[in-house]
Formats: sequence, C-alpha cells, structure tokens
Amino acid sequence: MTEADFRFIRELAYRQTGIVLPDRKQHMVYSRLCRRVRALQLNNFRQYCQYLLEYPDEIGQFTNALTTNLTSFFRESHHFDYLEQELTPTWQQRRHKRLRIWSSACSTGEEAYSIAMTLAQPFQGAEWDLKILATDLDTNVLQRAQQGIYPLEVMESIPSRHREKYLQRSDTHLKIKPKLQQLVHFKHLNLLGDWPMQGPFDVIFCRNVLIYFDNPTKQKIISRFRQMLSDDGLLFIGHSETLHQISQDFELIGQTIYRPV
Repeated sequence: MTEADFRFIRELAYRQTGIVLPDRKQHMVYSRLCRRVRALQLNNFRQYCQYLLEYPDEIGQFTNALTTNLTSFFRESHHFDYLEQELTPTWQQRRHKRLRIWSSACSTGEEAYSIAMTLAQPFQGAEWDLKILATDLDTNVLQRAQQGIYPLEVMESIPSRHREKYLQRSDTHLKIKPKLQQLVHFKHLNLLGDWPMQGPFDVIFCRNVLIYFDNPTKQKIISRFRQMLSDDGLLFIGHSETLHQISQDFELIGQTIYRPV
C-alpha cells in the first residue's frame, strides 16, 4: 500500500461513511482490506483503488471491511439501568402507549436485544406499541444480528433474570427467542445518507460511533438526531464521547445521557 493508495482509501471512506482515518490507522486499513485484495485476485492496492472506481458495487464490501464492530450485551450497563429504573416508571404513566427506540449503530445486535430484554416485560401488554429500530452501515453484521445466534460465552454478560426468559440454549450456542426478536427491526442505514424513518423516537442510542467522525460530521448527525427525537426523548452516547462544543441542542443529565434543550 503506497501513500497515494492510502490517501485514496481515506478520502473514499470519508465521503462514503464520514469515518476519519488518520495516518496512524494505515496499518489497520491495510490489514482489513488486504483480504478483499486477495479475494479479488488483485496484485496490489493500486489495482484495488482502480477496481473501486470501476465497480461501485465493491463499495459495500469496502465499508464493511473498514467498520469496527466491537460490542457486547449490556455494554455500558448504566444506560440500561436508566431505561429500567428511571424511564420505565415515567413511560408507564403515559396516556399514549407508543414507544420507539433506535439503536443507530447496532452491529451484531447485542445492543438492540439488550434494549428489548430491558423493556419487553413492562411493555409487553397488548395496549403497548413497542418497536426497536436497529440500523448499521455493515450489511454483514446485520445478517448476523437478524439471526440472533451467539456463542455461549456471551451469557455471562446477560443478567440471570433474562436468560431463561429470552434465550434458547444449545450445546454450542445461544439463540434469541422469537418473542424478543419480533420487537427488533434491523435495517441497513448509512448515518450520512437518507433516513427513511419518520420518528419521533423516545430514545436514540448512538454509542461509540461519534469517535470515528470529525466535528462537522458529528454536528450534522447530532442535529439530525434532534429532529428525530421527541421533545422529552433522550440521546445515549458512548463512554468516551461528549457533545461539549459539538451541539447546543442538548444538555447532559446523566452519565453520557443527553436531553433536548
């Protein structure tokens, strides 16, 4: 991979996804994309850059390879505690029974299913209309999320009260039970592209995503999140992220929990 190859890849990644790839990421980019170079039986990255220009369908594989999909069930558990202990009692007093949650970078589905486990019991009655939208840029991880199949070792991160109720266990894996899966709707979405959904959402999860964007891209996305949130909705972001000096539309009310102002 030459410097010119890396510059081309970096600029293409930014245009397509908003992800910023500084110089220190060159080795990571090489290691993630070299599998595509080999799979296409190309000789070098210069040929791969040309291939991207000639065959736009490759862009999907390109973005899948570059995106990071580290996740786990009930990661950053304080957000799920807040859902259960603070928001649930408030929502149960509502006159209207519609609840909409958006997991905006859902990866392989652990976040969305954790939300569903937290909310399914208090909002399972016929009078409640609970739907969880789960979106991601990476089509490969969305397929895995829709299957709802996970290795046995993830069970340790799932509270014991949820395991028997929502998981089917075999000798080799766990599977999310259909009654929980039906609450979650997985869709492919680029946060920089069109958003076909209308909202409003009661909570938007966008955790450990903003760290990959520059400030203008963050500001654009956060502004669009505000338009998608109900006036009493909340935005949850990742533990290393902040909206300080990024947005005037939100105020911090808890640990990486923001509400519109």
